[in-house]
This record gives sequence, structure tokens and C-alpha cells, in this order.
Amino acid sequence: MWSTAAQTQNSECACCNENARAFDFWLGEWQVSANGKVAGQNSIDKIQGECVLRESWTSASPGYTGTSYNFYNTSKKQWQQLWIDNQGGSLELAGQKVGNQMILSSQKFKNDKGQEVLHRITWTDNEDGTVRQLWETTTDGSVKIVFDGSYLRTTE
Repeated sequence: MWSTAAQTQNSECACCNENARAFDFWLGEWQVSANGKVAGQNSIDKIQGECVLRESWTSASPGYTGTSYNFYNTSKKQWQQLWIDNQGGSLELAGQKVGNQMILSSQKFKNDKGQEVLHRITWTDNEDGTVRQLWETTTDGSVKIVFDGSYLRTTE
């Protein structure tokens, strides 16, 4: 089913506006490091008429890859991400850009132990051209850092 926004949009570039470009700082080819070690490679490009940011992740540890699709949902007035990996994992996030940060969170859900869990990932657009990705998980009110990575461009 098509969204109403897509059906009524007659512009040459439906996603050439400030909201739809808010995550463009993440575009590019990146080497990602965490704890002083290379964690993997990430490629972020635009597809679907410049409306979708596609992430293609390859871990430094062999055998783990993933893809995310990120877009500004005009009807919900928020950014959304769908992450899918080659291990059968998935994660849905939504949120907004605040200052120089894109902050996306999951809905609260119960894990297999019956605990309430929330994921929150923040991408920070640093002045030096790097990007920090901080992934926090809150389980029954206790916050844990899952990943704290630094993105360094490998190409412009």
C-alpha cells in the first residue's frame, strides 16, 4: 500500500527538503572503531530517489553483516530505521534530529526474561567530520552501553 504522501507528491525530488536531509551527515564510506580497535566497515548511500539512506555494515569479525533503511516519514513527522542482519536479527527505531544528533529509539518491549527493554541509538555529527554512534539499552531502568563507535571517513 502506498502512503498518501507518496501518492500526492508531484515534485521532481520529493525528499529534497531539510527534514529528509537531516541524516545526510552519515552518508559516505566509513571505517568504524570501538575501544581502540576496528569494529568494521560501513557504507551509507541514498536510494529510492534520494528518499532512503541505506546502511551496509560489514563487521571486522568475519561472518556478520547487516543493512538498515532510514527515512523521514512525512506522515509521522519522524525518522525511522529498520535494521536487518544476517543472523536473523532486526530492530525498528524512530526519532528526530536534535542539534547535531540523530536520536532514534525503539518501542519498549519485553525480552525473553520478561524485562522491559528500550534501545536508543544516537549518531553525533562531530565538527571534525567524524560521527559517533552510541547505542544504549535500558533494561528495567538500568542503562547499558551496547556500542560506542567512532566513524572515520575512508572516502569523500
